[in-house]
Amino acid sequence: MEQYVVKGGTPLKGEVSIGGAKNAALGILAAAIMTDETVTIENVPNVRDTKVLLQAIEGIGAKVKRVYNNSVQINGGSICDINVDYEYIKKIRASYYLLGALLGKYKESQVALPGGCNIGSRPIDQHIKGFKALGAEVDISYGMIHTKADKLVGSHIYFDVVSVGATINLMMAACMAEGNTILENAAKEPHIVDVANFLNAMGANIKGAGTDVIRIKGVSRLHGCTYSIIPDQIEAGTFMFAAAATHGDVIVKDVIPKHLESISAKLIEMGCTVIEGDDCVRVIGTDELKCTNVKTLPYPGFPTDMQPQISVVLAMSEGSSIVTESIFENRFKYVDEISRMGANVKVEGNTAYIEGVSRFTGAQLSAPDLRAGAALVIAALAADGISQIEDIEYIQRGYEDFEGKIRGLGGIIEKVDSDREIQKFKLKIG
Repeated sequence: MEQYVVKGGTPLKGEVSIGGAKNAALGILAAAIMTDETVTIENVPNVRDTKVLLQAIEGIGAKVKRVYNNSVQINGGSICDINVDYEYIKKIRASYYLLGALLGKYKESQVALPGGCNIGSRPIDQHIKGFKALGAEVDISYGMIHTKADKLVGSHIYFDVVSVGATINLMMAACMAEGNTILENAAKEPHIVDVANFLNAMGANIKGAGTDVIRIKGVSRLHGCTYSIIPDQIEAGTFMFAAAATHGDVIVKDVIPKHLESISAKLIEMGCTVIEGDDCVRVIGTDELKCTNVKTLPYPGFPTDMQPQISVVLAMSEGSSIVTESIFENRFKYVDEISRMGANVKVEGNTAYIEGVSRFTGAQLSAPDLRAGAALVIAALAADGISQIEDIEYIQRGYEDFEGKIRGLGGIIEKVDSDREIQKFKLKIG
């Protein structure tokens, strides 16, 4: 089984390029099947989640061609099935975007109930409510969600809770419904805007993405286009906190600094220097990181996907910090892992009380989910000694060439799959 072995204590220094946003890519790849013409999507992150979704898209008959490592052509004209297999869904939750895409195009879809990271319940009631409001019948049985409509008709839909997934699914279904749809209390994340921009590039008529009210005029057909995905704010934020944790100096390139403002603000509070360029952010660490309090919120608040990373760094900062998780209820599973490294963190409900310690020491670790896995790599890079991190398939779901990019900054990390390779690593680094 593959794992990372990390020798900590080296400040990360240099430049790192950020890939396309995984969460935007998943919505955009699903939406690409809504036309019978060829769509070219650039800056697609080459990670496990996008690979699985592309397999699911091929599985229903669409043609998928990798042009380069990060460019994909999709043609949905040959789709022969509206039934998305459980094998794909259990691996990644975002396969449920095919519900809205297929329903919009064919007025019918059938997709297995979703899987993904076990970070808490992520109900799909808002998706179902929205599909029904557009005129679809929704049936859940035998582990499948089946949606069907004679025709989809625009509607005024108010989301009871802010939901990124429901906002994307309903944008896709509504853009090919008859008449006008208003989505209220919609999610405002950058990847919502990116999916809307992509649909508009295919001929949809969507206005207001990035605000809490999205207005959609239905169109009868969509056409091919070429589109480039936005940079990944979570990958960028992960390297920003890695720079802070290791007291490094890192230029994070190919980003949209505006998307990183909540992350930059916290790093500045913690004593780091953050310098914004047009498409880059430089983070200069400090020898004495300060404590701060954090509460995860929907965009433009602090992202839940950055909560494990900031918590790990706060556990090595001076003083007492409080981290409140308001999005997912099961997102502190990494705390047991960093406790073995010397962290002093107490979790009560959805809140972590952190007393900073002066250093971490290397340990045997196991990644409980995608973002927590990345946070454990940050902890290992900052710790004294050697750490081994198992279950790295979670990390590979959302980070392309993670270990290669860390090595490019001077970090000492290898991906290994045997005890012999671990011993070789230890001998090599002395």
